[in-house]
Amino acid sequence: MLSLTKLWYAPRWYHWAVIIVLLPFTLLFVLLSAVRRWLFQWGLKASVKVNVPVIVVGNISVGGNGKTPLVVFIAQLLTDKGYRPGVLTRGYGAKSMAYPLSVEATSQVQEVGDEPMLMRQHILCPLVVDPKRGRGAAHLVNSHGCDVIICDDGLQHYALQRDIEIVVMDGQRRCGNQLLLPAGPLREGQWRLDTVDFIVVNGHNHQEHEYLMTLKPDQLVNVVDPTLTKAVDALPNDTVAVAGIGNPQRFFQMLPSLGIQPAQCISFPDHHQFSSQDFPFTNSVVMTEKDAVKCRHFAKNNWWYLPVQAQLSSDFSQQLLHKLQEKVRSTSA
Repeated sequence: MLSLTKLWYAPRWYHWAVIIVLLPFTLLFVLLSAVRRWLFQWGLKASVKVNVPVIVVGNISVGGNGKTPLVVFIAQLLTDKGYRPGVLTRGYGAKSMAYPLSVEATSQVQEVGDEPMLMRQHILCPLVVDPKRGRGAAHLVNSHGCDVIICDDGLQHYALQRDIEIVVMDGQRRCGNQLLLPAGPLREGQWRLDTVDFIVVNGHNHQEHEYLMTLKPDQLVNVVDPTLTKAVDALPNDTVAVAGIGNPQRFFQMLPSLGIQPAQCISFPDHHQFSSQDFPFTNSVVMTEKDAVKCRHFAKNNWWYLPVQAQLSSDFSQQLLHKLQEKVRSTSA
């Protein structure tokens, strides 16, 4: 994945030979994706419609763009405004014998996945894991009484009909070399951006019609005992930074701006299942919250994670609430 990342986002002239070799596979991907999308559009494949508005938060590229913090932000916003939202996620890497599966504070990360466990630490509304999103959405409505569904990822999951689509984009990497998989990072062409309701850009480089999202770091939290916190600049000089997320460099680049100067930065694949063997040292460790939920049972007392909160303009919140109210009125009409 790391070598593909270089091809996708920072290709040198000698990388294009590999990209050209991958282009036939990209053409096949484009064809299969288009056929699948047309089957749903023409009604030849079933698509589930629930009787409450569905908000999909997704992206058109692979890798970590910041969807999870935005889902948490929207869930908290809607809860504060009197809605009864429910969050639906696929639960990447989850291994359960039965779905839909409600995520509780006592759930095991191996059963529900790392991102659902992260979200459960920040939101109080119902949170359900189900790879069949139509079934999961119906469960949130029928069993939990939710009046809005927030779907974490699933922009390309047309088996669930949606009312509002939000694309999250990495402000630094954006669409990379602008090619579809596997020659590029895109799941769908850039044309898809013209069809969604909101484009949220994580970090910087947002355009006039896009909404900027920044991830504000909080105090460091102890991995073993989350009740313990300390200032972000209080780590020793031999601290090792660890990240197993879609874009580890974003995390590593943020640390110096907070006064954290790690002695070493170690990256792992996204959703990496950590074990104690991944940490053959006694140094203090700083990691992301997503990684911490998988390390708690073998972590040491000098391991810390850095939670972040999504911050967006009041204009985004107002526009989202306005569009949601329109959808509620049309659904109840």
